[in-house]
Amino acid sequence: MSYPATFAAHGQPRALSAIRLSVETDETTSPGRQREANETAAAFVGAQIIAEAVDLGVSASKTTPFERPELGSWLIRPDAFDVLLFWRFDRAVRSMADMNALVQWARENRKVIVFAEGPGGRLVLDFRNGVDLITQLILQIFAFAAEFEAQSIRERVLGAQAAMRGMELRWRGSRPPYGYIPVPLEGGGWTLAPATEAVEGCGPAPVAVIERIIRDLMGDPARGVDGKTVTSIAEALNAEEIPSPRDWWSLVKGRDTGGKTGGAKGQRAVSRKRFKWTPNVITKLLRSHSLIGWKMHDGKPVRDSEGKPVMATAEPILTRAEFDVVGALLDARSIDNRERKDTNALLLGVIHCVSCGGRMYLNAQTGKTPTYKCNSHARGDVCKAPANVRGDWVDDYVTREFLASVGALNVTRVVENPGYDPAPEIAATLAEFKEHQEQKGRQKSRSAREEWQRRADALDARLAELEETPKVEARREVISTGRTYADEWVDADTAGKRRMLLDAGAHLTVKRGTRGGWRRLDESRVAFALRDTDHADAGDFLAAALAEAA
Repeated sequence: MSYPATFAAHGQPRALSAIRLSVETDETTSPGRQREANETAAAFVGAQIIAEAVDLGVSASKTTPFERPELGSWLIRPDAFDVLLFWRFDRAVRSMADMNALVQWARENRKVIVFAEGPGGRLVLDFRNGVDLITQLILQIFAFAAEFEAQSIRERVLGAQAAMRGMELRWRGSRPPYGYIPVPLEGGGWTLAPATEAVEGCGPAPVAVIERIIRDLMGDPARGVDGKTVTSIAEALNAEEIPSPRDWWSLVKGRDTGGKTGGAKGQRAVSRKRFKWTPNVITKLLRSHSLIGWKMHDGKPVRDSEGKPVMATAEPILTRAEFDVVGALLDARSIDNRERKDTNALLLGVIHCVSCGGRMYLNAQTGKTPTYKCNSHARGDVCKAPANVRGDWVDDYVTREFLASVGALNVTRVVENPGYDPAPEIAATLAEFKEHQEQKGRQKSRSAREEWQRRADALDARLAELEETPKVEARREVISTGRTYADEWVDADTAGKRRMLLDAGAHLTVKRGTRGGWRRLDESRVAFALRDTDHADAGDFLAAALAEAA
């Protein structure tokens, strides 16, 4: 029976043609070639292609089939097709782990996977009734070969990139520094040129944006126009929806804007629909030596054998003199952050601005009263009514309110006794003993037989000891320390007090104040509460005490 006849009872199967390309300009594996091969394979198995999953510029080494934009959206809808077509094995996976995952998916959903071409010709895998061990072995061998090839390609690419970094004017590829765009280099290869022309649908030309930023930063002293801060510049760019550097390149490449960005330490990455201009983005842009045409790698200039910077372009956006003027202006306006004590702020993570809901941070400059301020501009947001308040006033207020709520509660410590159950160790030791017994009689020398017996006696003795060991149930003991939370507060340092506040779910909101010579905190501006929170990592079980008091 030919393979296509296996579908006869169900009518003509529906096929999905998967096309993937790491480098969109690679003609040897072009989408057209893959499409033609997949169509031939579909005809061979008697299937009708109902759709294509085309993932261009997507690496199989960096993404699993389930993570690719087009193919992944189909794999989560397995009822929509019966056959999955790939041109070759490496169009599907580049690792054994990814192959195992794809096979598991095909088994669970009873699919057929077809590789149109390969070392052994066309390969048709019918997972509707499982696959035999030989087929599984072949798949693992192919996956190993694909993974090995991917590793070899990676090493060659890294070696080529390292060599190309030292070549004057040659650009190795990938996303260029903002303000530049790759252009063909005479004689072959690519170099960088200033992006002076706007690309349709991508906003203004990057060079024009950079020139605008510098003009706004410097102002016009001759006309009495002061320069703007990087914060106000970022807000204006965001208000006009001018694409940020990362988003501009995504738009040029026809990709979606935004993506994942790292959250705070210990938190998951955050996904954004678009990346905003922030003071930090602008400052890094203006301080980057790429503006004067230098090649950069890991934040440092690439230098030749004589220590000279290697140029990435023959047309730098700024001259060295212009670059130094901008740098000096940034230096003059910068704040010495070495004196900041945000990490020692009592209310870090507790105090929030009512208007935007964002955190407020302590601004502790030498010679000035420390003040908690709304920090929306650092996130690239605009707060309609940013709040600020004297640090010592709200520190005292929160201390008073917190201790009024929990200060009189007794502090307890919970001692966890995990107990002991010998059963798991008995099972493991017995399994080891059985395996050892299987070697009995295979020893040819007297010394080997004696060593085998010593091992058997030791395992037997341990089993006897474990069988005589009683099971002890786990228990939890709450011990009173004889101290109150007020006592703990007095003895704790700032970090310890902040931990107590966060464990209790302390949350303070601050409204924007009114002008006037205030001599104390206007308590109508603030609201303090102890919210429900997850105390799984709380060190002093304050949650339990709060629940008991309630």
